[in-house]
Amino acid sequence: MFGIIIGLIIIILVIYFLPTPKVSFRGIYVSVPEDTSQSLQAFRSSHPLNRLAVEGLPWNYISLGHGQETILLLHGMAGSYDIWWQQIEALQDRSHIIALSYPPVQSLAKLETGVMTILDKEQINRFNVVGSSLGGYLAQYLIAKHPDRIKKAVFANTFPPNNIIIEKFGRMDKLWPLFPAWALMRNFRKSTVDIIYPASGKSELVRAYLLEQFYGRMSRAQVVARYRCVIDSFEPADIQSSGIPILIIEADNDPLLEERLREMLKTTYPSAEIKTLRGAGHFPYLNRAGEYSKILGEFFNGS
Repeated sequence: MFGIIIGLIIIILVIYFLPTPKVSFRGIYVSVPEDTSQSLQAFRSSHPLNRLAVEGLPWNYISLGHGQETILLLHGMAGSYDIWWQQIEALQDRSHIIALSYPPVQSLAKLETGVMTILDKEQINRFNVVGSSLGGYLAQYLIAKHPDRIKKAVFANTFPPNNIIIEKFGRMDKLWPLFPAWALMRNFRKSTVDIIYPASGKSELVRAYLLEQFYGRMSRAQVVARYRCVIDSFEPADIQSSGIPILIIEADNDPLLEERLREMLKTTYPSAEIKTLRGAGHFPYLNRAGEYSKILGEFFNGS
């Protein structure tokens, strides 16, 4: 009997610690137009990452482009620095651009510390910021903490400080560490295919990029930490008194942001300019890249 129990424990441990399955880039991006997948690969290979240790954790980022104005790009929960590659290539001739990836830090304050340390290292005092989803939430936090350093801001497919998300999803950050990593990532892959992909107009790029994250490019620790940042709270800035121009980009069919969160964002920043994309889903900078880059160019450069 003792041997059976030990055997069962070993089997359970083996199952729990099974690795997240790996799939090749070619296998994941097989349905993406070849010129698009080759463009992403070329971008990655031609822009090696800068690495900076902040409070013991490695921050990876790229710094490139031309121009006096700096644009800081902040991705969402499921993303990395290169999710913006199409916007970077469209804007880099006229702007200096910084795009980064979040290590598994546990709060908005920790994200702020990492971001501002990178900006200080790059000797950037004032900057523009574009943030989507969690990145848009972080952009709001940066304005609340550093209004004197931000020129213009874009809050995209995002939400203001609220109680709705935690009321709906609870403290999943307490449960997710108990899940086997492979099972957690499989659940996110299923959500990508069943929810996010259809809302994007069945964009193969959106599907492939997110599946790549959940096939091992992201860790369970990053997923948990980023959710903790999503439910972290703060007092939003009074934009009208600060005078910072704000652009809100939203999609009318965003499957990850219900309408009351989108309306709360507009109520929180009543002076903001609004761009509503029809049928674009949660990642329009991927599946509507040209239109999205044009909106950013007009907002930051006036053309």
